[in-house]
Amino acid sequence: MTRYAKPTTLNEALALLGERPWRLLAGGTDFYPVLGSRPLKEDVLDVNGLAELRGIAETDGHWTIGARTTWTDVARHPLPAAFDALRQAAREVGSPQIQNVATVAGNLCNASPAADGVPALLALDAEVELRSAVGIRYLPLGQFILGNRRTALGGGEMVTAIRVPKWSAAGGSAFAKLGARRYLVISIAMAAARLVVEDGTVREAAVAVGACSAVARRLAGVEAALRGRSVCALRDAVLAAPMEELSPIDDVRGTAGYRVEAAREIVARAVMAAA
Repeated sequence: MTRYAKPTTLNEALALLGERPWRLLAGGTDFYPVLGSRPLKEDVLDVNGLAELRGIAETDGHWTIGARTTWTDVARHPLPAAFDALRQAAREVGSPQIQNVATVAGNLCNASPAADGVPALLALDAEVELRSAVGIRYLPLGQFILGNRRTALGGGEMVTAIRVPKWSAAGGSAFAKLGARRYLVISIAMAAARLVVEDGTVREAAVAVGACSAVARRLAGVEAALRGRSVCALRDAVLAAPMEELSPIDDVRGTAGYRVEAAREIVARAVMAAA
C-alpha cells in the first residue's frame, strides 16, 4: 500500500525524506499526466502546503525564487529587465491554468529537454538550492540537469529554491520559442539571451538554447562572437557564430537539420530583442 503525507513545515518534510524514498508532489501538472492509467506505486510527499517555499525575494547577493513559486508568480513579480526572458517564458508554460499551479522547481526537476524555463535561468547563471535533513548544497543549474528526465538530486534531498546572483541580474533579456502553434505546444526550439550593452557595444552576453540537445545549453561560441560587437552587427554575428553545443534529433516536431537552422534564427531574434 502506498503512503501519502502532507507535511506542514519544511523541517517535517526533510525529516520524512530522510526516512525513506518519496515521490515529491508540488503543482502536479506533470505528475498526473505522466502517471497516466498506471496505478500509483510510490509513496507521495505532498509539499503544496509549504508556504515557506513560495515567493521571490531579493537579498544582498541574490534573487531567490522559492521552489513552489508558480509561473504566474514569476510573470507578475516586479523583477529587473535581466529577468524579462524568464517572465516571457513563464507565459509559454502550458495554459494560464497550468501557469497558476505549475512550479519553477517542478519544471527543472522534470528535466525535459524542452522545459521552457531552463534557457532563461541558464542565461541568468542560476543555481539550485538542495536541502536534506543533514544539510544544504548549491549546484549550478547546468550541473543539476544531467539529461532527459535525469537530475543530480540526491537521496533525501529536495529542491527548495533557485538563486540568481546579483551580478547576473544585469542588462536586458528576451525569450523566443518556435512551436507548431502559438499556445499549449512543446518547443521545436527555444532560446534566451541576456545582454549588457554599454555605449552601443555588448559588454556581456549569455545565450542558451533548449529543445535542441538532451539538455538546454549555453552557447559559448555565440556569446564570444557577441562580446565587443556593436548592436548594429549582432544579427550577423549570431548567423556566423558556431553552435557546437547543439545536438538535435529527428522527431515528430521537426528534423535535426531544421532544428539547427531554426535555433540560429530564434537566437538571432532573442539577441536583437535583448539588445
